Order: sequence, then C-alpha cells, then structure tokens
Amino acid sequence: MKKLALFDLDHTLLPIDSDYSWGVFTNDIGWTDPVSFKQRNDEFYEHYKAGTLDIHDYVRFATDAVRVKGAAAAGQAHQRFMREVVQPELRSEALELVRGHAQAGDEVVIVTATNEFVTRPIAQAFGVRELIAVELERGADGWITGAILGVPSAREGKVTRVSQWLAARGWGWDSVDSTFYTDSVNDLALLEKVNHPVATNPDARLRAIAQARGWRILDLFDKK
Repeated sequence: MKKLALFDLDHTLLPIDSDYSWGVFTNDIGWTDPVSFKQRNDEFYEHYKAGTLDIHDYVRFATDAVRVKGAAAAGQAHQRFMREVVQPELRSEALELVRGHAQAGDEVVIVTATNEFVTRPIAQAFGVRELIAVELERGADGWITGAILGVPSAREGKVTRVSQWLAARGWGWDSVDSTFYTDSVNDLALLEKVNHPVATNPDARLRAIAQARGWRILDLFDKK
C-alpha cells in the first residue's frame, strides 16, 4: 500500500503564516496602503483563526496588489520575500521531517489554504513537488483575476482536493496509508479522514481534541 504524507504549511512546517506574512511584506514595500491594508489583513487573520474566514473575499483582497502589479513585478517581489522572510524561517526540524518521509519512499504532498502564487516557491524550498493550494483563476491575458479556480483547499475543501488528487492518479483513500500533519482545528475534516492524524504545533482547540482522541501530538517548534 502506497504511503501518503500530507503536510499543512503555515504554522505546521513554517513557524509563520506565509499568507499573512506576504501581506505584511507587500505593505512594507509600499504596494498597499499602510493603514487600511494592515487593518483588513489583521481582521481576515482573526477570522481564519476563528474558523469564520470567507476565503473568496480574502483571496480577492490578498491577491489584489499582485494582480495590479503584474507577473514580472510580482515574481521579483516574491523572490525577495523568499530571501528576506521565508528562508530565515525554514527550520531544520521541519525540513528533516519532510525529508524523512521522502527518503522512506512516501508520496509527499503539501496541502494548504494559502494560494499557489505564495506557496509554490515555498513547497520547492522544502523539496516538495506536489502542492495542493488555492488555485487562482487566470484571465485571457494569462494573469490572475483575483478569483479562486475550483474548490479552495480550505477546511472541508482539503478533503475534496486531496480526493481529486488521488483520483487523478488512479488511487483512492482505501489504497493509501495516509498521514496528515497540521496545527489547526480548521483542518479537522482531513485529520478525521486520514489513517494517521498528527496534531503538529497544535492550536489550543486542536490540542484538546488530539488529547481526547489519542492522536499523536508533535511539537516541532514554537509558532510566531
């Protein structure tokens, strides 16, 4: 039976939230209004933590500056974001965890509610080719529109997207031995779906659930 290792990204493999941090970064480089953007970004982040986030509204907000600036400028900014923000937060514990699954021959996939523009280079930094992220709709010019394409990989949508990923390879949940690492109670549906749920750097609510259900708890590092 094929072994499948699924990883959430933010606060699971990274001690930061890459989506929120990208917003802060674009604010710091002058792409967004320093007052109104920060206020809305903070509000959306609180909704995420509370499990009440409207992901369609958030993605429109979070990708607006990228959409306006265009592909070339956005790509250059993301390279700088990787150097200045993400690379310093790549922890050896997380890299070794992912590497261990890969070396064991497991199929390794990052499953995140953050959009593909932000997360594709981060997945590559972890050596992971398979990324299930929020896919962005593209217009006739080939650039993002601000809308989500298909089912967003958030909350119950993570189960849907992983199921689609499996089906595209001729697999099903009954043909893989699956493990999922995540910090967030937002991912409860996928934790309940896999064979081996691992509450990783868990928030208080997920820690309580994991303790009550006898799930493995893994504290890789302190979150920011």
